[in-house]
Amino acid sequence: MSDAMGIEQDLSAQWPGVRDRLQVKGLLDGEGASLSLRIPGTEAMWFGLASDSAPQRLVWRAAPREAEAHGATYITRSDVGAIAVGGGAFGRCLADFGGAMPQVFDEQARHLGPMGPPSAGVGDVPAVLRQGGNALLLRGRPVCLGMTALRLALNAELFEKCAKAYVLAVAGNGRVRPLPWIVRLVANRRLAKDRQRAAVRFVQGLLPEESNGY
Repeated sequence: MSDAMGIEQDLSAQWPGVRDRLQVKGLLDGEGASLSLRIPGTEAMWFGLASDSAPQRLVWRAAPREAEAHGATYITRSDVGAIAVGGGAFGRCLADFGGAMPQVFDEQARHLGPMGPPSAGVGDVPAVLRQGGNALLLRGRPVCLGMTALRLALNAELFEKCAKAYVLAVAGNGRVRPLPWIVRLVANRRLAKDRQRAAVRFVQGLLPEESNGY
């Protein structure tokens, strides 16, 4: 078996575990909630709805309607290796508070980056994602991205945690201040470097190395 085929099969086998991790924590909820994993060195993904027992192999540009957001994301962002659509309760609440949150926490700036405006449809997604962030709202539902399946799970958990703090603060008329610009700049640059390395690895038919530190 070739290395490429082995990676592809490993990702297919990994999909249910990632789905289960997100579902247990309430981070893959709602109608049409879905998860996908990029297959390195190809223009294809393993995609499935949260209710599916196993994913199916789909080509990005020929994705059915329920997978269009995934395909559009992979086409736009060469660094993205995993996508979850659905999110948790507080992430969905962001739709009632402007649909985006500023970079308030260090870890948020480092791993999620800037969050663009909410998208009304899949056609809006590319413009939002080109800002380099790893989270957005699409039709009121959170879309979380990661360079690897593990990073996606961590980002989805981080996004929900930040959304909870932000929503509760804003709902209580609290003052929410973004991080100082220099802190955001440094964190976002580190995220950008991770993205660049991940994109190179995918072109080579390899999975990105995990990014766990600040």
